[in-house]
Amino acid sequence: MNARTITPGATSPGAERERGGYGTLVEPTTLRIERVLPGPVERVWSYLTDGELRRQWLAAGAMETKVDSTFELVWRNDELTDPPGRRPEGFGTEHRMQSRVVECEAPRRLTFTWGEGTVTFDLEPQGKRVLLTVTHTRLTERNSRLMVGAGWHAHLEILAARIGGEATEPYWDRWVSLQQDYDARLPR
Repeated sequence: MNARTITPGATSPGAERERGGYGTLVEPTTLRIERVLPGPVERVWSYLTDGELRRQWLAAGAMETKVDSTFELVWRNDELTDPPGRRPEGFGTEHRMQSRVVECEAPRRLTFTWGEGTVTFDLEPQGKRVLLTVTHTRLTERNSRLMVGAGWHAHLEILAARIGGEATEPYWDRWVSLQQDYDARLPR
């Protein structure tokens, strides 16, 4: 099946990954988003698997990098940036989700459950940089694709900033803006 890009404009795929382009629907219920991050690959891997480092850009939670091990992700998005921005109505200060490691090939691939679907992180060294590809499956509802697309996009921007030692935009303000962007780009 052909990938459906939800990226604006006519820029090269490399430029999109570099600056933080929008996700791509690679099939109707699967979103893929890529980022080029400062390396080495082991450092990026640690931001995926170490609960304290992951807490700085996504969600806390100790994780054993062993297939079939279970763990809990704990989101506290108000703590990701200072200031956090204005949290949308209906979102609490904390969200928890139980997950299970499905695949782990350190430091190149990590897959874990996410509700009914899975999230896979693929890391590919590119000189002093690392191409991180996130693939999120089974996003069966359009609203889920909007929320998840905006969420991964905003969280990956924070990851890139943390690894690169840069400042970040307020998380919630950026997420709201991105959700509107994804709403305009995703097929109805």
